[in-house]
Amino acid sequence: MYFIFMQKKKHMKSLDIQSPRRMTKQNFNNNNNTKLKRWKSVYLFIFIVGSIALLLSGASMSKFFSLKSFFDVESFYTHLTPEGINRNQNEVLMLTTVQSVIQKIQKELEKLKKIDQDPLLSSSQSVLQQGVFLSDILGLLESIESSNFHSERQNDSFVIHPLTKGKKQYSSEPANYFLREEIRKYIRIKPNRLRKQNFIGANATFTSIGHACFDMKEELEEYMNYDIGEICNDDWKLAQKLMVHGCDPLPRRRCFSRAPKLYNKPFSIKDSMWKIPDDRNVRWSQYRCKNFSCLASNKNTQKGFFKCADCFNLTDHEMPRWIRLDGDSISNQKIEADFFIDDVLGIKQGEIRIGLDFSVGTGTFAARMREFNVTIISATINFGAPFSEMIALRGLVPLYLTINQRLPFFDNTLDLIHTTRFLDGWIDFVLLDFVLYDWDRVLRPGGLLWIDSFFCLKEDLYDYLQAFKMLRYKKHKWIVVPKLDKDDQEMFFSAVLEKPSRPFR
Repeated sequence: MYFIFMQKKKHMKSLDIQSPRRMTKQNFNNNNNTKLKRWKSVYLFIFIVGSIALLLSGASMSKFFSLKSFFDVESFYTHLTPEGINRNQNEVLMLTTVQSVIQKIQKELEKLKKIDQDPLLSSSQSVLQQGVFLSDILGLLESIESSNFHSERQNDSFVIHPLTKGKKQYSSEPANYFLREEIRKYIRIKPNRLRKQNFIGANATFTSIGHACFDMKEELEEYMNYDIGEICNDDWKLAQKLMVHGCDPLPRRRCFSRAPKLYNKPFSIKDSMWKIPDDRNVRWSQYRCKNFSCLASNKNTQKGFFKCADCFNLTDHEMPRWIRLDGDSISNQKIEADFFIDDVLGIKQGEIRIGLDFSVGTGTFAARMREFNVTIISATINFGAPFSEMIALRGLVPLYLTINQRLPFFDNTLDLIHTTRFLDGWIDFVLLDFVLYDWDRVLRPGGLLWIDSFFCLKEDLYDYLQAFKMLRYKKHKWIVVPKLDKDDQEMFFSAVLEKPSRPFR
């Protein structure tokens, strides 16, 4: 019986006949294997897509961020350590020494050439050998200098400002403070290509930004977030915010500024002075008023600004200012503390030719002075309205400038500085001192400073008047009157002062 049973078992194995339980288990394993293979393929697909996404995001970030900026902590502290400072100083000293040796050898070679051209002195064989020897040394030194220069540019290493050579340095390169690559590229010192001083006497270009830019890092990086060669964002209001808060000057950008969509040809110079410009020539997106009619309306009390609220009303408000109307024999200074232009120009007859109007306005002072053949540049910013655009559309020159900046004029160059509705009782006394000294710097001897309707609290009047007296200018006109709409709590002050000739020391 046992023999028969074993024979049947072998016969079943040979026929590969399996029990139902074993077949069910095998089918289950096959189904699991199929599902695992499918999930593996899905996971592999997700991995490939995720890798491609990471590569694309890394490539796009590399356009704006430097990889070095994420690993630059060590280099930052390296420059703070005495070893890092000494190493930088030693490298500069070595380069300076090599350059001085090259210059000396070049001078000796020039002398040898002169000796060689003289038949009486060129007979000596030692002169020729000396020249060959110096030429070999010169070639070696020049190769060391050029290799050092190229290694600096390739490694993007820290370039020491020439004015800090020989002095202690306690901070890293300013560009390392920012993450956005456009800012870093702009701030870095850019050596001249020929490795020589340019025509302005500098070995490199030192682009600068305002010190407050480091405190407004997020706003500045937002301002510098753009695609190179594309249209800039409509962010002039952000730029002005940065400037007003001390991030001035702003870095340049490599994008095209936005312009009005339907810019129309401006009016001719004969019509543009006293005619409201075309609304299509201004970008209104950041203003409360969306056209010049809104700005010029006397009924609108929500224009988005309060300083010089009637400045866009050219006919009723602006046209009568600073000129003598029919029947006027003297100035109306008893009412508004204003002086007439012809009265002021009569002080220095024929001497006032160019000047600056540092005010809040639409360029009316420059327009009136133009009638007297005097060229005036109008300095202003856009206080809730397109002041700069309005001045330009009238055919005048706007200077987009904040009070934080030093005036971009050389010493003793202007004949006149006029200011109204800007330097008032809000200004700090120390800041007023800096501003007045800067104005004194650009005014020529004999130039006029015209303070027009400066107002302040009655209790602060004496301190402000002392600030102007500090200049020790000659007084041609000087008047103090109460501000009628403030119940004698505020005062108006106007003056025309002449800068004296100070002797050189």
